[in-house]
Amino acid sequence: MSEKTGTIEEHSTRGAYVTGGEFTRDTNYIEDRITRDGSTGPNGEQGWPVEPGRYRLIAARACPWANRTVIVRRLLGLEDVISLGQPGPTHDARSWTFDLDPDGKDPVLGIERLQDAFFRRFPDYPRGITVPAIVDVPSGAVVTNNFPQITLDFSTEWTEFHRPGAPELYPENLREEIDLVNKRVFTEVNNGVYRCGFAGSQKAYDAAYTRLWTALDWLEERLTNQRYLVGDTITEADVRLFTTLARFDPVYHGHFKCNRNKLSEMPALWGYARDLFQTPGFGDTIDFVQIKQHYYIVHEDINPTQIVPAGPDLSGWLTDHGRESLGGSPFGKGTPPGPVKAGEEVAAGHGPVRN
Repeated sequence: MSEKTGTIEEHSTRGAYVTGGEFTRDTNYIEDRITRDGSTGPNGEQGWPVEPGRYRLIAARACPWANRTVIVRRLLGLEDVISLGQPGPTHDARSWTFDLDPDGKDPVLGIERLQDAFFRRFPDYPRGITVPAIVDVPSGAVVTNNFPQITLDFSTEWTEFHRPGAPELYPENLREEIDLVNKRVFTEVNNGVYRCGFAGSQKAYDAAYTRLWTALDWLEERLTNQRYLVGDTITEADVRLFTTLARFDPVYHGHFKCNRNKLSEMPALWGYARDLFQTPGFGDTIDFVQIKQHYYIVHEDINPTQIVPAGPDLSGWLTDHGRESLGGSPFGKGTPPGPVKAGEEVAAGHGPVRN
């Protein structure tokens, strides 16, 4: 059977991303919370109790939203408390799949598609099957896919299980500023690149392009004289910006037409991105091969040939950044995480190699 006929054609992603005019992200997620005592959230969100070993984080390496959760889980030392399942880099219109695992099934949940965990909880689930998602292992049912809240709850609800020396990524005294920065970074940068890439008209693209570069210029100015986005150590704000920056030159610059200039041509942002990349917990979660495969193969609307580009040269990620001169330190009074958990390493050849 041809890859473009029959059932595979039926589940093509064509028409799923570029639908005409301005791209609008569906931000209606399953808003359940995992809280230290299982209590409901402040807005009535259903609560699930913190319980080591009960939950499995499903987070594809390719996805920037999922990448955030992997970084925070690693920085806080939650690897032995919350297990990690990683779908392959591509998916069809139905769901992310576990095609990199033996027999094409997640080894803990025993499912081929993340969709199965959503349908176990909501048989008629009508929205996209997205990562990251947290699944309740005993029942096999999805708990939440509300990615902004997942990392905040890792920081604030799972504190009993943080590693010694774990950073405080969402300190109370900085939360107001972190929230303000995060809001602008999400609307204008994290989601801004998608508004450029999935624009369905020239007018929509032009407006998205202008908004994106206005925000990137603001970040370039902000980071010229300070090492991190908020405060003197890494916070949730840095995690959220980093996963977009890591994908900028390999994907967003060309594939999404965000091409005023490359990240590597913006001195402060490029130095900042390299500083974080070289910080344990950040760069060791980045799989550039899977990132490129995901965007260039899945987005048939804007790359119908599904050809994955060979470039760019990644060796610059390992060059000196000189950001220490701005003061601050990544972990403050804490310590960096240890080696990547066995079985969770980025594959050899999927990251930069020092020249």
